[in-house]
Amino acid sequence: MKKGKTDPVFIEHILSLLNLHGRNDAIPDSRGAYIAQNILTFIDEMPGGFFIYHSDEKERLIYANQAVLRIFGCDTPEEFFQLTGNSFKGLVHPEDLEDVEKSIKSQIADSQYDLDYVEYRIIRRDGAIRWVEDYGHFIHNERIGDIFYVFISDATEKMEKINQVQTQRLRVIEGLSINYDSILYVDLDTDKVLPYRLNSRTEPAFGKRFQPLSYHQFIAEYLDTWIHPMDRETFARVMDPEYICQKLSEQNTYYINFRIVDGNEVQCLQLCLVNTDTNHHVSRIIVGSRRVDQEIQHEMEQKQMLEEALNNANLAIVAKNTFLSNMSHDMRTPLNAIFGFTSLAKAHINDEEALHGYLDKIETAGKHLLNLIEKVLDISWTESNDIHIAETECDLRHIIEDVESLVLPQAHQRNISVFTDTSRLIHNKVYTDPDKLKQVLLHLAGNAVTYTNTNGKIEITVTEPESFPNDNSVYQFRIKDTGIGISPEFLEHIFEPFEREKNTTFSGVYGTGLGLTIVKNIVDKMGGTIEAASRKGEGSTFTVTLQFRVRNQSASSGGEEDIIARLQDHTILLVEDNEINLEMESEILQDLGFITEIATDGSIAVEKIRQSSPGHYSLVLMDIQMPVMNGWEAAKAIRRLENPRLARIPIIALSADAFESNRQMSLQCGMDAHLTKPLDVAQLLETMDEAIRRHKNTKI
Repeated sequence: MKKGKTDPVFIEHILSLLNLHGRNDAIPDSRGAYIAQNILTFIDEMPGGFFIYHSDEKERLIYANQAVLRIFGCDTPEEFFQLTGNSFKGLVHPEDLEDVEKSIKSQIADSQYDLDYVEYRIIRRDGAIRWVEDYGHFIHNERIGDIFYVFISDATEKMEKINQVQTQRLRVIEGLSINYDSILYVDLDTDKVLPYRLNSRTEPAFGKRFQPLSYHQFIAEYLDTWIHPMDRETFARVMDPEYICQKLSEQNTYYINFRIVDGNEVQCLQLCLVNTDTNHHVSRIIVGSRRVDQEIQHEMEQKQMLEEALNNANLAIVAKNTFLSNMSHDMRTPLNAIFGFTSLAKAHINDEEALHGYLDKIETAGKHLLNLIEKVLDISWTESNDIHIAETECDLRHIIEDVESLVLPQAHQRNISVFTDTSRLIHNKVYTDPDKLKQVLLHLAGNAVTYTNTNGKIEITVTEPESFPNDNSVYQFRIKDTGIGISPEFLEHIFEPFEREKNTTFSGVYGTGLGLTIVKNIVDKMGGTIEAASRKGEGSTFTVTLQFRVRNQSASSGGEEDIIARLQDHTILLVEDNEINLEMESEILQDLGFITEIATDGSIAVEKIRQSSPGHYSLVLMDIQMPVMNGWEAAKAIRRLENPRLARIPIIALSADAFESNRQMSLQCGMDAHLTKPLDVAQLLETMDEAIRRHKNTKI
């Protein structure tokens, strides 16, 4: 330990005046003693704290001035010495003592002239904890021994401000640590950078000792080692302290994106710079670094998606403009015929034969125009969410026969042969929407006739390639022709709206380019798929694949008379608010042999079911749109009844709402089926029979 040199006589004079030097002889009357007396008086009354203690194992206190007593909340020296145990060890907070003594020893070992500086907590006489700043100096003398004299002051407010800044800094660091793999603390005023967290790019600069570096030096090395050549100029500019201070004076946080080169890989990084100073001066900042390759990739994908959406929108505009152009021509052509032949008819009003010819041509043109309008309405309808797909029993052989009979007249006019084959059907009776299925097949078969040359051939076949244990089968409907065929380029867009391979100006075929779009939309709504294959000049094949619930012949409920016989004398609760509908439906049910009870709204129906005994009502026929409580609410209320036998009573919706969304809502509310008005008695009987039989087979 290096030892400071101090006048031993002068120190002796002060210690003698304090009567603590251990000598009993009188203090010599000298100039030194006089000066010492004056200095001691000054020290005792100065505003800053001052004390002296022995630098030995016990560290006994020698002296403390009035300011020290005030700092510790003591009125007398006796109170102060009692509070501290008359020792420097008792003066320092127990939790800080070890670090304080180590710091003092380290500092006096490094310099014999400088004051050592430490900060620590003390415990006042009233129990309050305060912070103090301690400036001390060690003195060694052969005659007086080793002592410390110390200047202290209250630093509580200063430390609280420092703690606030540190707390804010730690919060920033904790926030950044979630997403950032490298975190640095930078003091721009002192040109220092200190690491809090290191990654593979920053660790080589600092090593594992986490020692501070020069900020300018660190940035220069990082730029040369890692930054992509094309980003170096920008990186150097935005990481310049002047630029940082300017940006952080405008906003508390800002971000920098740049690229680095790690081996042969180019990576995208982001820096987050946060100002931690509480005043307007920008100096102490936190810098977080993280990779953003995935985010950049996501942004690029989003940009690409937006570009594709814009392209698709532009394509849609082009397609629609093309459609409107075709529509303008296709509509004007029959309109021109109508107006032209109307004028001719007026001019030849007395020529009956010519007049009939003109009227026939007007009728033909009108049908063409009506067909165009219907197609436009169909595409709008099929693209909505309210297509109603019914599920009724039908015979696939009958549907194919109907389609054949409808296309044969047009086919015979052009000597086109039409062949049908249903021989490979295993289950021909299924549950589906026969009207929608027939619409799909008619569109495809009609197109086949339209685009097949004279003496051509069309084949319509149905197969059943797969059956399932749950009474479901897969069916394939194939329409094959020997027509003009479709080019590979157009085949990719054949189901898109407004598309036609050739417009009517060249092909002479009236059309909107919507027929196949309508077909595909219906097939999609029915849960199936449609595929097209074609060779230019050889013909086309369209294959529709659908899955239907088959009619189990062994479990067949028989004909209408058998169903009526089985359901004779069953009690039906008819829920209907419209008087006309109520009267009509009651008479139909009674004529069929049912016993009917009525309820004019859903709440009355719920109460009737609640008060009934299980089995009294066999089934509920429920209208949907009713006052007080509608049919959906009533169905849900019935399903919530405490008695499970009452809660599971069959409920069939009878509604004028024929949209698919209404049918789905009925099923979601717990109804067994959804039938539309006007009533199809055969369908109603079959649905009632199936619901009642299913209810009897359900274990409760």
